[in-house]
Amino acid sequence: MSVQIPPAAATAAESADAKLGHQTVMLAMTELFGVVDAFVITSASNSRHVRTLVEEIERGVKEAHGIAPLRVEGLTDATWVLMDYGDFIVHVFLQETRDYYDLEHLWSGAPRVSWRDDAEGVGVRAL
Repeated sequence: MSVQIPPAAATAAESADAKLGHQTVMLAMTELFGVVDAFVITSASNSRHVRTLVEEIERGVKEAHGIAPLRVEGLTDATWVLMDYGDFIVHVFLQETRDYYDLEHLWSGAPRVSWRDDAEGVGVRAL
């Protein structure tokens, strides 16, 4: 099953992974939510790491695609930072906050999408 995901969303996931984001996942949201094409969800063990992930995601997406988030919310307490890119949303959680809100369970009907290229060079695809 092929899923249309903005390439910048995959870059956001890759950027989080590069800075050791925990359990980074991407969900295809078009069919269920309709407002955005994808959620990228990642987490960190402390608020400093949350801020580092946000900075790296913003830098990586800007360098690769020339876009910045339309808005970023939650940086003050850095327990759940939401980065709104219009076509996709990045959620950067403190691990305890991620466990509490459990977005993956809330949106369990959304297909998980691979954001890593595999050995065959296949890009974004539903898992």
